[in-house]
Amino acid sequence: LEEALGDLRQAIELNPPHLSWYQLTIEPNTLFGSRPPVLPDDDALWDIFEQGHQLLTAAGYQQYETSAYAKPGYQCQHNLNYWRFGDYIGIGCGAHGKVTFPDGRILRTTKTRHPRGFMQGRYLESQRDVEAADKPFEFFMNRFRLLEAAPRVEFIAYTGLCEDVIRPQLDEAIAQGYLTECADYWQITEHGKLFLNS
Repeated sequence: LEEALGDLRQAIELNPPHLSWYQLTIEPNTLFGSRPPVLPDDDALWDIFEQGHQLLTAAGYQQYETSAYAKPGYQCQHNLNYWRFGDYIGIGCGAHGKVTFPDGRILRTTKTRHPRGFMQGRYLESQRDVEAADKPFEFFMNRFRLLEAAPRVEFIAYTGLCEDVIRPQLDEAIAQGYLTECADYWQITEHGKLFLNS
């Protein structure tokens, strides 16, 4: 706990306008994936998160997404666009992209991961259309990472779907206390934030 908070205090002393604060994710096909470090247990991780959040808030940072804090006016525009289900073009090895076409089609791309592939002219590793059935999940998975309400009109605009297609899931999420709903938007609750990754 003290080591993590000490690292955070040191970062805060540098006074950057933006900080990302999240736990290490062990990914397959990485050094940590093959030789994972010893990580704190869930209780310790919760303590680190809570106390880190307090340190950041006391230092004038505002949490604007699940894992990012910024001084007022310094929210990362790329992050905001990404989490608002906006489009972006991936450039370079391993980069990901998302493009929405005028007809509502959404294309996701992944560039070749290794520079050797780029040097051999193999730039695109994969591309796939997002199926209509997956659009609601992708929209909400992204949108609820931000700590702001998700306007209902955005769901329709970005997915091209009527909210009736997800009404049963919305009703269940509201009943479980994960979401609240009003005439104009949906808002993830504090309880719901605990389950974002599941």
